[in-house]
Formats: sequence, structure tokens, C-alpha cells
Amino acid sequence: MNLTNQDYGKLVSQRAKPSPMGKNMVWAFLVGGGICTVGQGLMNLFQRWGMEKSQAGTWVSITLILAAAVLTGLGLFDKLAKRAGAGTLVPITGFANAMVSPALEFKSEGLITGTAAKLFTVAGPVLVFGMGASVIYGLILCLMGQGG
Repeated sequence: MNLTNQDYGKLVSQRAKPSPMGKNMVWAFLVGGGICTVGQGLMNLFQRWGMEKSQAGTWVSITLILAAAVLTGLGLFDKLAKRAGAGTLVPITGFANAMVSPALEFKSEGLITGTAAKLFTVAGPVLVFGMGASVIYGLILCLMGQGG
């Protein structure tokens, strides 16, 4: 069977089941909202324990990252993401999942050359560009006389 790209595209469109967009949007909204609600609940809890708002916010971030990493390691985050789609991409939990997933895939290659290397493959560009942007921003502020 010799198909052109256009013929193949038509064949795929004919056989592909349409995505239930309305249902997917509801799931994404509910799961994403649920993650945000858990974050707000943690914020209230940490503040009730006597932490200031900024300190409580830091602990909320740490807790959500840890929870997403553990759920990814147990294979539960991916099951939730299949159902919820973009709802699990709430930035902090999505980033934690994006960090842990590649590391788990390459753990058979060893702790250093597999897991650790893949962790930094994903995190490296984020860290490099984040730090680079902060240095450039700091230099601009310094040149404008705003730097302290």
C-alpha cells in the first residue's frame, strides 16, 4: 500500500474518534481547580500554624512539588493526567511531573547517568534561562540606578 501524506491524513481523520471536548474541559477545570483548592487549603493551614504569608507560600510550593513527585513515582499522576488533561498542568505540579517522569524512564541506566542526567536535562534549560534572565534584569536595574 503506497499512500501519500494527504491520503494518510484523510485515512486517519476518517478512523479517528472525535475527542469529547466538553467533557475534557470539565475534567480539566475540576482537577486544576481541585489542585488550586488543595494549595489554598494548605496555605490557610500553614498560616493557622503561625507562619507568615510568604513563608506559608513557600511551604505550599514545597508540599505540592513533593506530592506531584511522589504521585509521579507511584504512577498515579499519569493516570490522573490522562483523565484531566491540561488540568494537571497547574504550573508547580506540572513542572514536578515533568522533572520526575524522564528520570524514572531512565533509572535502568543508573543513578548518575540515568536518573540524575535526565533530571538535569529537563531542569537545565529552565535553570539556565531563569538565572540568565535574573542576571540581565539585575544588570539593567543597576545601570538604571535602581540596584541596591
